[in-house]
Amino acid sequence: MSDSTTWKLSAFAPKPVVQAALLAHDLIDDWDHELVIAGREVAEDQPEDWVLEGWYPRKPGKAEKAALAGLFEGTAPKITAEELPPADWVTLSQHNAPPIRAGRFHVHTPDYPADPDLIDFTIPASQAFGTGQHKTTAGCLEMLGHMKASGVVARNIADIGTGTGLLGFAALALWPHALCTLTDIDPVCTGVVEENARLNGVPMGPGPGAAVMIVADGMDDPLLRLRGPYDLLIANILAGPLVSLAPDFARAVPAGGNLLLAGLLAGEQEAAVKRAMHLAGFRMAARLQRGDWAILWLRRRRVR
Repeated sequence: MSDSTTWKLSAFAPKPVVQAALLAHDLIDDWDHELVIAGREVAEDQPEDWVLEGWYPRKPGKAEKAALAGLFEGTAPKITAEELPPADWVTLSQHNAPPIRAGRFHVHTPDYPADPDLIDFTIPASQAFGTGQHKTTAGCLEMLGHMKASGVVARNIADIGTGTGLLGFAALALWPHALCTLTDIDPVCTGVVEENARLNGVPMGPGPGAAVMIVADGMDDPLLRLRGPYDLLIANILAGPLVSLAPDFARAVPAGGNLLLAGLLAGEQEAAVKRAMHLAGFRMAARLQRGDWAILWLRRRRVR
């Protein structure tokens, strides 16, 4: 959705209504992948007023509006459509984002100085998700620090849906001799990750202390499988894919291994993800909640 005209659909509703619509979206297997949706607060001082937004690469018709309206139970709120200018709206939304501190980490765009007292990353606004601004990314950074302090040893790391590469880089900073595999379904992330690695002095390559970038849908890639099993697997994606990927995660993470999950709303989404992971052999180790988002650390059950 960069360098071309994009249309945005918006539906304003109370927070529980929008969250229920997001949950309904996660349960739809044949959703049109070109219609990308997200929910958010209208403003920080209006935490109960939310908007469900959908982005589409062409002028949306009745089908796209009906798809968005169909996510709401009962009468759907009014849906408006607006044409966005031919610009990279993801990058623009992140421009001049203030620095964030998350546990042991400080993340900032090049517009801001580094913090020498923390593990510092420069992540420019980009076409990829994961600048640290979203509560799920910041929560994962916090949890990684907690895992390290709790004695977790990671020798082989995977970050599924890496976006900017930030979470994989952070894990490699905490376990600097580990192998690290980064994946994303979006090919644009390859260039983003490589540039961010250069900016932050993260080696790229197949050996210990370096990262490999793979374009892959979930766990479906031969190199990703070959480089496993992973004693630390990170997935900050969405609740629906997390539920679907639970059996694949179980095959990729050995007994005693660690799974860090985010991208799920506390409540029904969290319960669905926990249930799927429990059936796959994972058990809860710790949980954080940042805003409405849950961050879960799970361990693969050991066979007795």
